[in-house]
Amino acid sequence: MDAPRLGIGIISAGKVGTVLGAALSASGHRITGIHAVSEASSDRADALLPGVELLDPAEILRRSELVLFAVPDDVLGELVAGLAAGGHFSVGQLVAHTAGRYGTSILQPAMDAGAFGLAIHPAMTFTGMSMDLQRLTDCVFAVTADEAILPVAQALVVEMRGEPVVIAEQDRVSYHAALAHAANHLNTITAQSADILRRIGVEEPSNTLRALMYASLDNALRSGAGALTGPVARGDRGTVTVHLQALADDPAETNNSYRSLSRATALRAADRGLISQSTLEELLRVLE
Repeated sequence: MDAPRLGIGIISAGKVGTVLGAALSASGHRITGIHAVSEASSDRADALLPGVELLDPAEILRRSELVLFAVPDDVLGELVAGLAAGGHFSVGQLVAHTAGRYGTSILQPAMDAGAFGLAIHPAMTFTGMSMDLQRLTDCVFAVTADEAILPVAQALVVEMRGEPVVIAEQDRVSYHAALAHAANHLNTITAQSADILRRIGVEEPSNTLRALMYASLDNALRSGAGALTGPVARGDRGTVTVHLQALADDPAETNNSYRSLSRATALRAADRGLISQSTLEELLRVLE
């Protein structure tokens, strides 16, 4: 027997909301409306959810059995509280959000009105284009909900072709910090490395970095700390020293990143027995 189809409203038409709305629509749910505040978001909604009406949040809530809030983290609490104060949530209504740092407590005003809260966060970056729909396949979604309603959150993720992973309410911030550290800081490191290559005359730094970084990331995801390699993991103090000399005239942010991440790598290498305690101490002195 097929799962019941829901009337789902999307607040707002950002990159995440439109893509998840399109995925839910493709699985057979009816999109009742979407909220857009800019011309770019309206265009995005038209491209991914053609024919879906642009409505204000109160009207979306009135028409929908499930409402998906895909607004910025810092806006979510105030928006939910304001809509609850206006009496716009219904008893038995499903209310979900996509903010990584929050569980369901941020939805308490809606739940006080009789709604059921769900936290559903996809561990992916979004472009807001149709290519994201393919990337959702096997994408992990962090789901948090009361035990009685948790199967609903998990089912929604599966319908979007994702993989639900349950994260406890008290662990949501740690979960989100881990993802931000991995994704955002990888971007920063890549940009800093590209800047160094441009400085020495490499016109297309991405061509130089691509194969190396793809292989390194794949090895790290497969083998974890066992994939540690490079001069720090080998305890090559001389190479690290000349690296620091070469980076002396680069921006302080690059120099500081190299030192900080090299220290973290040295500690991990020592913990795994790749370098001795004395080599670790020598490296840390170089990196001070």
